[in-house]
Amino acid sequence: MRMFKILAVFCALCLTSLSQAEQMKQLGIWDVHYIALTSSFLTPEVARTYGIQRSKYNALVNISVLDSTSKEAQKVLVTGTATDLMGRSQTLEFKEITEGKAIYYIATLSFRYEEDIKFDIRLAKGNTEQKLTFQQKLYIE
Repeated sequence: MRMFKILAVFCALCLTSLSQAEQMKQLGIWDVHYIALTSSFLTPEVARTYGIQRSKYNALVNISVLDSTSKEAQKVLVTGTATDLMGRSQTLEFKEITEGKAIYYIATLSFRYEEDIKFDIRLAKGNTEQKLTFQQKLYIE
């Protein structure tokens, strides 16, 4: 649980330092929170705990899904792709992290230049399915 708190605080600090707010979209019955940032912002300890390679050429995508009414974390199937403006696509392999009542899904991707990446994320639980699409500029730090 301590590692999760470190990761959560770190992600929040990174967002603040980058002058970006956490991003959220309401999709049907879910509030979907998402962020993409360069993995070099992670501390070595956090990266090691979650098996993430720190690099200025790797990014981390973090997705969490909450019930819009109860605000309880939802266990869902998360799949997706990341596509650069040249049309090169990478399949995202999400790993579920459960810490107490919190559930997060993280995936990594590589990039080589400061570039805009389009994320197409599919969220599914039972007969409910939603699609999250967002674009994020990734910077080489």
